[in-house]
Amino acid sequence: MLPVSLYLHIPFCKSRCSYCDFNTYAGLDHLTEDYIAALGREIELAGRGIEGEKPHAHTLYLGGGTPSLLTPQQVELLIAASRRHFDLPAGAEISIEANPGTVDLDKLRRLREMGVNRLSLGVQSAQAADLKLFGRIHSFEEAIDAFKLARRAGYENISIDLIYGAPGQTLPGWRDTLKRILDWQPEHISLYSLSIEEGTPLEAQIEQGTVDVPDPDLAADMYDQAREALSKAGLQQYELSNWARSGRECRHNRQYWLNESYLGFGAGAYGTFDGLRYWNVGPVGEYIERIRQTKESRFPPSPAAEGSETVNHKMAMTETMILGLRLTGEGVYKERFARRFGRTVDQVFGDVITRLVEQELLADDGQSVRLTERAYLISNRVFVHFVEDGSLTA
Repeated sequence: MLPVSLYLHIPFCKSRCSYCDFNTYAGLDHLTEDYIAALGREIELAGRGIEGEKPHAHTLYLGGGTPSLLTPQQVELLIAASRRHFDLPAGAEISIEANPGTVDLDKLRRLREMGVNRLSLGVQSAQAADLKLFGRIHSFEEAIDAFKLARRAGYENISIDLIYGAPGQTLPGWRDTLKRILDWQPEHISLYSLSIEEGTPLEAQIEQGTVDVPDPDLAADMYDQAREALSKAGLQQYELSNWARSGRECRHNRQYWLNESYLGFGAGAYGTFDGLRYWNVGPVGEYIERIRQTKESRFPPSPAAEGSETVNHKMAMTETMILGLRLTGEGVYKERFARRFGRTVDQVFGDVITRLVEQELLADDGQSVRLTERAYLISNRVFVHFVEDGSLTA
């Protein structure tokens, strides 16, 4: 069995950001203790419910929400449960998302001591107007302090999240944000193009006319500008939205892009394992009750699952292509694909690949298939061909 990745969803926030449509909640602090207990129990049920030997995991990721709102003791309980019920080695990548203003030196040191070795810091922008638009509760000065504290606490693998393509952003302001962040010399940077999600406060503001509609041409210019600046700073682009120094690529997220198994725990979490994809119930109280009422269960799906679907051969091949092409450096390795599916990439997608190579949207060197740089900004238009035109059989 190939190693799995573990994702633990922490849905609690001090306040929701204007663009966020994740399964997150403000004002539910009173449920935190019960939630941590349920999360630990779900991890136990999964580890015991998977047939065969103790499952091997090689990454653990605490996302949200705002996991850094948890106490060190609560995080330690979750890491301990993961190690107890999964074979999670000492050198495993353990990541936690953190927001500036929710960490101090003592907390960061204690997290580091218990094995957290990768910090993902949600900075989003260096511009005060952007942070206000996003509904962030921190200032850029607080972000600077958080980064410095993380370095003092011993973190040698820090990732910074930034958002571009937002209403009101400008190229000069974006250049300033990039310069300020690159001055920190982080090991990893993730750039996310703002998308207006249904039901978010930002969508309502745009519909009311109080905020402008995002400009896709500006977003494209910002993306190109960032690619140039990050490359000059020694960060290599390894995925459409991610840059890292050598050896600091996110191993956990790479599991997703390789379309390998991952187990999602917590309210609203997704997972895929043994040919089954599942998604848990979203409401925190309902999640807690479902786990409380479960004695034993075979895994997958989780006993907290709201639904599930079988991932057949056709779906798995298509998703492997689409996700793998996001990896800008390696793309989809043909040998790996053939070993996994018993069919070559060319047998399954040969006509599609040939056509896209002729359009200079894909590159095929015989070893792997990759997006060309001119396809980065229109990648979804490339991916749709593998859904609509692939000569697939289940």
